[in-house]
Amino acid sequence: MKTFKLGGVHPPENKLSAEAVIETLPIPEQVVVPVGQHLGAPATPVVKRGDEVKVGQLIAKSSGFISANIHSPVSGKVFKIDNVYDASGFRRPSIIINVEGDEWLETINRSDDIDADIKLNSKEITDKLNEMGIVGLGGATFPSFVKLMVPEGKKVDYLIINGVECEPYLTSDHRLMMEKGEEMLIGTTILMKGLNTNKAMIGIENNKPDAIEHLKKLATKYKGISIHPLKVKYPQGGEKQLIKALTGREVPSGKLPLEVGCVVNNVGTAYAVYEAVQKNKPLFERVVTVTGKSVIQPSNFLVRVGTPIKSLIEAAQGLPDNTGKIISGGPMMGKAVLNTDIPVVKGTSGILLMADGDAKRGEVNTCIRCGKCVEACPMGLEPFLLSKSSKLAKFDVVEKELVMDCIECGSCSFTCPSNIPLLDYIRLGKNKVGQIIRNRNQK
Repeated sequence: MKTFKLGGVHPPENKLSAEAVIETLPIPEQVVVPVGQHLGAPATPVVKRGDEVKVGQLIAKSSGFISANIHSPVSGKVFKIDNVYDASGFRRPSIIINVEGDEWLETINRSDDIDADIKLNSKEITDKLNEMGIVGLGGATFPSFVKLMVPEGKKVDYLIINGVECEPYLTSDHRLMMEKGEEMLIGTTILMKGLNTNKAMIGIENNKPDAIEHLKKLATKYKGISIHPLKVKYPQGGEKQLIKALTGREVPSGKLPLEVGCVVNNVGTAYAVYEAVQKNKPLFERVVTVTGKSVIQPSNFLVRVGTPIKSLIEAAQGLPDNTGKIISGGPMMGKAVLNTDIPVVKGTSGILLMADGDAKRGEVNTCIRCGKCVEACPMGLEPFLLSKSSKLAKFDVVEKELVMDCIECGSCSFTCPSNIPLLDYIRLGKNKVGQIIRNRNQK
């Protein structure tokens, strides 16, 4: 069975919502739409207080090469533009809209008919993804059109579609593959055309045998697309790990997948690409998992961007009494949120309600030099050294030891018998080194 070789761990899977079919969440009375829901420069609002908007209307325009358009997820009136807390605890510029009905732009094709006739050429596909605000839905939220702009002299051998969903608890990708598999494969074909490649590999961990079999049957109709079962191992969803598992190719330190002839997209992104190109639908809603061991009804919801996460929690039968932490994302790479008013954004894959016992960190003890963090690191780094050096503000050492290669998967912290918050310190060091590098490059 294929997998990556270096490092990795096996946390409990806890896929409690794997059988929960996707339900459409009711639209809230008000949405909060941040203008920075993507990697890169925040978008610039093109609406003002009092403006009437429709579903799918452009409300904030991309403001740089690495940026993405933002579209209204609802119809109604702009209440105000203000700074609102995001999942990371920072106040970010957001467009707040009071909902009035559900009137969509007439240009969006709302029919359920599956359209496999791809009329656009490669350049038109790239432009359409830019126009529709499509970003990577696997977590990084990188603007998708940029990945299709292959530099001269580079060639894409493989488009890789990430259906791994290795983060414990999360099942939104699993349900998309089961319920929207045909559309996702058409989206994959669109991406292949955009990249001018004739090979696509879809990697799925073998804890999802139903999705593997389902897509294998569907893929027989789509030229160049192959389905690859993978051994269950975290963090196989990391693009460098997935490339290694599927192709055997290794992305060099500091380089992008394109360096080894690969481009990676998530299954959710492939579905969003289908809707953008074939249905002229911007990215203003996504599937979000709501789960936890004490959650009465673990669920997968189709949610409009800007919906407060408290609406999702209520739809899953409420906040359990023993909740110790609310996490946006999964337990390995997700972030604990300040409150339940935080809005769903394009990159929100799940809401995990972690029980009090599981949420508490163990008592930190002295490092016993066991080396487990080094064995677990999928990037071949030395987490104990990076953590210690970051704590001591030795950022020259941190940079030299390749902290920027860290994918922040949390395998080191997960495996540490001394409960040392290795990743916390490494993130601190990575952030500081990133600032140092940017300042250096500006001189």
